[in-house]
Amino acid sequence: MKNLLKRIAILALASFGLLGMESIFAAAPRGSADTPDVSTTTAPKRPAATKSTIHKATATRTAAHRSTPARNPWGLSSYGDPGADDNPAGDDPVVRQAAVEALGKWNGSIVAVDPNTGRILSIVNQKLALSSGFTPCSTFKPVVALAALREGIITPATKLYVGNHARINLTEALAHSNNLYFLKLGEMLGFKRITEYANEFGLGEKAGVDIPGESAGRYPSAPPKLGGVGILAFCGTDIEVTALQMAAVVSAIANGGTLYSLQYPRTTEELAAFQPAVRRHLDNLAEYIPQIREGLAGTVLYGTGRSAYDPDLSIYGKTGTCSENGARLGWFVSYAGELQPQYVVVVLLRGGRMMYGTHAAEIAGRFYRDLLQREHPTQARR
Repeated sequence: MKNLLKRIAILALASFGLLGMESIFAAAPRGSADTPDVSTTTAPKRPAATKSTIHKATATRTAAHRSTPARNPWGLSSYGDPGADDNPAGDDPVVRQAAVEALGKWNGSIVAVDPNTGRILSIVNQKLALSSGFTPCSTFKPVVALAALREGIITPATKLYVGNHARINLTEALAHSNNLYFLKLGEMLGFKRITEYANEFGLGEKAGVDIPGESAGRYPSAPPKLGGVGILAFCGTDIEVTALQMAAVVSAIANGGTLYSLQYPRTTEELAAFQPAVRRHLDNLAEYIPQIREGLAGTVLYGTGRSAYDPDLSIYGKTGTCSENGARLGWFVSYAGELQPQYVVVVLLRGGRMMYGTHAAEIAGRFYRDLLQREHPTQARR
């Protein structure tokens, strides 16, 4: 009976878009996992106020508001100088400049990678990108989707009930980041099978080769105690990933199934000697990757990442929003180019207000547009 009640609570949370943030029951608004937190409380009844008491209370509140700075409910600022401590040696200067300007003063990181070779082109805020692991939020959903397709749990046409008398397929579920859809996939797959595919993509291991300060992140040995495999599947709860690891995962999806070890050549000599290092070929997943791409395209065309949309670019991506350790996380993992993508871009935001996946998508879209303009300055823009 206790387990049944717990599952009902988790299903209710997922159907209303509730996330595992500081705790599993921290609230987000309806729809997807990639929307800001909201909370509501019911105020106690109070005796009727007279006009004089209303005027006095209003004056007191106004004075207090003017003298007291706005309280930040989060433990970390959304603003900073993200590239201040970076060593840009070896970065592609055009890519780095576009990334620096796109990120601006937001507290976060941008990682740009060539998905066809595994070369890191630039990292803005190297400390954040390399040294810490963070909850992947909804950016873990494509891995779960590939596992479900490969295991025959679903086909691209399979529709699952997600509440409000609605049934949706995989493309819609990815595009709108539907929690209940992926909670169901997680429970049908089970923790062991999801772990096998997460390991294939290298989660829990370093993504790079001899990159100083790189963290391996963490992949749990058991599903979350509260929420189980369902919340792990739709929110990545208890998983810790770096922006570098997510860049490696998205690169494998972008190039059709080759997982490269990421390399960060920092000198002219290292760049001249650079050779791609294949970590593994994901041959068992290659035929399912085009079906995932449909959902990643939908994310940008009409879903949670539509702030990245540009009519001159084909951008594929996945948003993610959740919270941990007193800070909000906003992810957008993406690549651009339909036939042979040249860039994988991962944006990670960390702070308080405005740190959502939708905002990370906006920053990525700005990066792609700026880069396109820099590479093709004479190209007419609509």
